[in-house]
Amino acid sequence: MTGFRIYFRTFEPAPFSGTVLALHGGPGAHHRYLLPLADLVARGYRVVFMDQLGCGRSERSPDPSVYTLEHNVEEVEGVREALGLGNVHLLGSSYGGLLALAYALQHPAHLQSLVTVGGLADVPFTTAEMGRLIGELPEEDRRAIEKFGSLGKFQDPTYLRAVDVFYRRHLCRLEPWPPEVATTLAEINPDVYGRMNGPNEFTITGTIKDIDLTPQLSRIRVPTLVTGGRFDEVTPNVARQIRDHVPGARQVVFERSSHMPFWEERAAFMDELASFLRSND
Repeated sequence: MTGFRIYFRTFEPAPFSGTVLALHGGPGAHHRYLLPLADLVARGYRVVFMDQLGCGRSERSPDPSVYTLEHNVEEVEGVREALGLGNVHLLGSSYGGLLALAYALQHPAHLQSLVTVGGLADVPFTTAEMGRLIGELPEEDRRAIEKFGSLGKFQDPTYLRAVDVFYRRHLCRLEPWPPEVATTLAEINPDVYGRMNGPNEFTITGTIKDIDLTPQLSRIRVPTLVTGGRFDEVTPNVARQIRDHVPGARQVVFERSSHMPFWEERAAFMDELASFLRSND
């Protein structure tokens, strides 16, 4: 559909009761940090992962202008159609949550249900919320982020140490990080991440910086579960905004998690997710 080669990976029990199509974040990351979702195979679900264009094992584009939310939507539809997946339970993590919401607005007929995990609809509001979290960091780290960020010195060692403090509070609170998480962060494609997002999670200066899908969310009519962690960089306030605008949506906050409850509270997350999926098969 898009003319590019998109990598996918499938975990499939026999038989299966439904298909979960999982969308990674970044933008510019890849699917590997989402692999705990393959636990759903034991619950009777086929799980399909994909790497978005320019990410992971998918093709890179010689024209970076195609690295957009709109193009990612058509990549998702292209994978769903090419693999003959039929109607899917669409799950998006972080930026993948924004992508899942955008897909639901464009292709609602192909969805069985919708799940966001640390997802967002309003990028400016999300950025403001992350700014609030920076204000709650230890003073030394907060000052470093404010000082070097204002100077554009995003690779300064002092700045990077402070960014790491933020990440370990609000991205993944496990110590050490699971290898799949560390590998994914190390392998983010900077061409995609920098163009679409910016220099780091809380400095969103790329092409997605002004996106706000909130006014359109009332058009989403599929069963929707909005999840995230109590300490999530994409805060519970951001999740609540989605819940309040998608008719009938339900929000679950995982109290010991940040941005990756499928790692941080893996069993509880899978129980909650499987229960939601079963209710909407």
